[in-house]
Amino acid sequence: MRILHIIPHYYPAVRYGGPIRSVQGLAAATVALGHDVHVYTSNVDGVGVSDVPTLVPVDLDGVKVWYFPSGRGRRIFRSPELGHALYQTISSFDIVHIHYVWVWTTIQAAAAARRHSVPYVLAPRGMLVEDLIRQRSSLAKRAWLTLFGRRDVANAAAIHVTSDAEAAALHALGLSPRRVVVIPNGIDPPNAACEALVRRESNISDGALAPYILFLGRISWKKGLDRLLRALPAVNGVNLVVAGYDEHGYQAAMERLAVDCGVGDQVRFVGPVEGAEKWRLICQARCLVLPSYNENFGMVVLEAMAIGVPVVVTSEVGLSDVVARAECGIVTNGNPDALAEALSYIIRNPAKAHSMGAAGRRVVRERFSWQAVAQEAVSLYEQCLNKP
Repeated sequence: MRILHIIPHYYPAVRYGGPIRSVQGLAAATVALGHDVHVYTSNVDGVGVSDVPTLVPVDLDGVKVWYFPSGRGRRIFRSPELGHALYQTISSFDIVHIHYVWVWTTIQAAAAARRHSVPYVLAPRGMLVEDLIRQRSSLAKRAWLTLFGRRDVANAAAIHVTSDAEAAALHALGLSPRRVVVIPNGIDPPNAACEALVRRESNISDGALAPYILFLGRISWKKGLDRLLRALPAVNGVNLVVAGYDEHGYQAAMERLAVDCGVGDQVRFVGPVEGAEKWRLICQARCLVLPSYNENFGMVVLEAMAIGVPVVVTSEVGLSDVVARAECGIVTNGNPDALAEALSYIIRNPAKAHSMGAAGRRVVRERFSWQAVAQEAVSLYEQCLNKP
């Protein structure tokens, strides 16, 4: 099969979070199954652009990634060159997998696919959620849904969501998809040599960090860091490390909140981390906590599970049902008292924390390998191609 992924931003612009990693993981695993996989994306990276060649394919793990320069409408990732390339080449692909809504690349790709009768799969990536629409640019997003979104959803061969929670949120919006399919994200844990090095380095005492709980991800209102900071005063004997990109200057507000809560000296913001440094932070943490207000999946939760670290998540996190069933952590609500109780339980019970970590490793190995996820995706593509 010849497969095209459309996504508004891509490596090395990792400031935009987990979808970049999950799309590349899926694309590379699909290449390993023998398919010809391309990615069309922009070169936007925050206020600047990524240092990548444009208008030529770049090989990333066998995936041919095409970067297109952005034009006017940068905020919605509008790229005239990308649109031109779609209309010139989309008919050469068997299927198109479009990621995100609220961006111009989705409108371009869906329109081109319809015009050339190429089936497409749309992955909203957690954006089609009533609460999120209501809290951020509600009027603009509802207008967008009326003008573009409902048509793009209705004409997709399938809607790809990553969790049952995301599927429920999609149906609650009253959209009319032909088909909704749950395919989770996968993960490539650190290889044995890397993990051994990480664990060896993690045994070196770091008084500035240990013992600590870890918040890993974009510093954004959606991620619920405010919930965690309000819970921290009731969690004794532990610090908090916050690692991730500051989105829209939100970190300054969180630093002030930490001081107001009386835990300013217990919280350390370390900025974005990648590679071995990220795995070291996860490995050394007493637990990873993701207290999001809404989260369609939660890649950082999967990363912690993969390396054997217990997790604490709110029920709004897409992976919360997996965490509950596998008993690899605690699912709680966002109330500060409940969140503090869950964190304190893990810190006070190291034996239980260890068994939770082992359970997380097992479920990742059995359910969330990229090979297994890619096989599910290919099966979906084949089913879409058999539809009229």
